[in-house]
Amino acid sequence: MARVLVADDEPDIRRIIGIFLRRVGHEIVEADDGMSAMALMEELRPDAAVVDVVMPGMTGIELTRTIRSVPHLAPTPIIMLSARTLPHEVEEGMKSGANMYLSKPFSPSTLIAAVNRVLNA
Repeated sequence: MARVLVADDEPDIRRIIGIFLRRVGHEIVEADDGMSAMALMEELRPDAAVVDVVMPGMTGIELTRTIRSVPHLAPTPIIMLSARTLPHEVEEGMKSGANMYLSKPFSPSTLIAAVNRVLNA
């Protein structure tokens, strides 16, 4: 079992991701904005993070860059999840330090496989 931070400003998305990942044994920690997500990263040091790109306060791009700049958090696998899927948007997410970039809407099996992949990398 791994602890996974889910950061998304949409409560329904957080709930759905939580349901999927709990079913396969993961513990879920939720944040509704980038600042809260960063605080939880520092406090709980999750094993992985699923991060929405568009969030208030601190975007997923900014959150990822911040995580990558903190030595003890930098190795944390990060999956970006977004409806923004134009090539330059995906490239920006990957350049910020994301391990994977998934598009919304997503299938449960794709999300579970992505989380398991980054955890086992």
